[in-house]
Amino acid sequence: MSALKHFLLIPVLSICFWTTPAVSVDLSAGGQKAASCVGCHGAQGKSNNNQWPNLAAQQATYLANQLNAFKSGTRANAMMQAMATNLSDDDINNLAAYFTGLPAVSSGGDAALASAGAAKSAMCLGCHGAKAQGNGQFPRLAGQQPEYLLAQLKGFKEGSRKNGMMQAIVANLSEQDMQQLAAYFGGL
Repeated sequence: MSALKHFLLIPVLSICFWTTPAVSVDLSAGGQKAASCVGCHGAQGKSNNNQWPNLAAQQATYLANQLNAFKSGTRANAMMQAMATNLSDDDINNLAAYFTGLPAVSSGGDAALASAGAAKSAMCLGCHGAKAQGNGQFPRLAGQQPEYLLAQLKGFKEGSRKNGMMQAIVANLSEQDMQQLAAYFGGL
């Protein structure tokens, strides 16, 4: 039986490695391109405006997916669509790698709301990682701007931001639940 396991395991692992595309990134080019992001997303990826997300330590796959969504128009934001329109695939991968490599930041949040949000956070951690650090296509929530997180949760609930899984999760959250979760994650 052991030989059968090895016999089946090797082809499966081989397929996984052969089908994973290798993406070459240039962190220097990403840093240079990121200069146009500083006005909104701040130096070192920490936004100075609570309505715009921190990009520091964000998941590369998530960032690349979002930039591609802005570029194609499947995610609506006039400013980001204008910024992403002229980005090449290499630019997007370089930017994503650059921001992913920056040290994580914390935006803080109302302590009382955060305390209540901690008790509700488990519903988010399965996808967003045990410490809300993000997980591939799922974004980092830890340290994010609470107001930005709240706006995104509201967008999913109202349907202006599309993602079936997130829309199903927020459908049962109250405004207070969303405020508490946003404060909690912002303070990590």
